[in-house]
Amino acid sequence: MTDKSDIWQLRDKIVDASLANIPFDGWTIEALNRGATHIGLPVSDAARAFPAGAIDAIEHHSRLADRRMLNALTDFDSLPIRVRIATAVRTRLEQNAPHREAVRRACAMLALPTNTPMAARCLYRTVDAIWRAAGDTATDWNFYSKRALLAGVYSTTLIYWLDDRSEDLHETWAFLDRRIENVMQVPKLGGQLRTLAERAADLRRFFRS
Repeated sequence: MTDKSDIWQLRDKIVDASLANIPFDGWTIEALNRGATHIGLPVSDAARAFPAGAIDAIEHHSRLADRRMLNALTDFDSLPIRVRIATAVRTRLEQNAPHREAVRRACAMLALPTNTPMAARCLYRTVDAIWRAAGDTATDWNFYSKRALLAGVYSTTLIYWLDDRSEDLHETWAFLDRRIENVMQVPKLGGQLRTLAERAADLRRFFRS
């Protein structure tokens, strides 16, 4: 039986070796085979690593990007929460900058209706990893609302980043800074919603009486 860690290492190697081929071949088994061959592996290893084909490789690339983002977030705890979140999003995108066309093609495949569940899983894992790295300990409804809001921030920033041609991507980072303000409104919004719920309960009691 193949050890799970061995398979994950094999996937890491093949995905990394294949990224240069994606702009030409797309996310295809051909691109993965080329990647395997480039690092001296038999093409059968690509099929063994990704039994569902290229869509498996896309999901693994997303997982790999999450892991590398988290590994890069050093000296993180001393930063304000807003800066932690912005830094995490920016780090993930900057690490993928050399392979922006591969990310674009992955997004196009994940946008297909048949791949919607996987797209949702990838997005959730990323925003959950960011919030946990930022020190989020919410266990109530804020847990879900924070991740839903950050999903919107991250996905729109990703789309902006894909087409940004500004120097050093400064327009993307300015866009991110504007959007990240939305995430910071969650505690305030939560207080407002709780107040409304309490008032609604008071009204129900009034009319029943």
